[in-house]
Amino acid sequence: MQLRDVTPDDVGAYIRMRCDPVMTAELGGPLPVEGMADKVRRDAERAAAGTAWIKMIVPDPRTPGVVAGTVTVRAHEGDDGPLSEIGWMVLPEFQGRGPGRRAARALLERARDEDRWGEAHAFPATTNAASNGICRSLGFRFLAEREVTFAGRVLRTNHWAVTPRTDLTPG
Repeated sequence: MQLRDVTPDDVGAYIRMRCDPVMTAELGGPLPVEGMADKVRRDAERAAAGTAWIKMIVPDPRTPGVVAGTVTVRAHEGDDGPLSEIGWMVLPEFQGRGPGRRAARALLERARDEDRWGEAHAFPATTNAASNGICRSLGFRFLAEREVTFAGRVLRTNHWAVTPRTDLTPG
């Protein structure tokens, strides 16, 4: 597996992940295709500038055009002040095969090794068993259920946190 920065060429993958009713069932439903190219351009700029880690999950480096999904760490203003948030999306044909967990672990290991981002928070939907399982398996601490806003939609989520330097589970 390889992680690479998102580029403007990743519009198709973003549309598959963010505009599909199955992929976005836990996120309040699909987003409109219009504006997705602009979203990818902004994300690529943030990734290139290093203000966010927005990575495409490439399952096999021999086929770099095939992506399994994304994993992202970014800082933003939360309800209780600034926080670093990690999130991932994995396309259906790769779900259940481990790329989301491996990608999240790789980004958390990098955060640990670079001493960047501090405590990382994740907010998977309460009904998203796979993402909640990734949080448990990587050493995240469950903090509480809470409502969060994603793409203008209020979602019921589990709030998890991990300090990569001290909490990340072994390999």
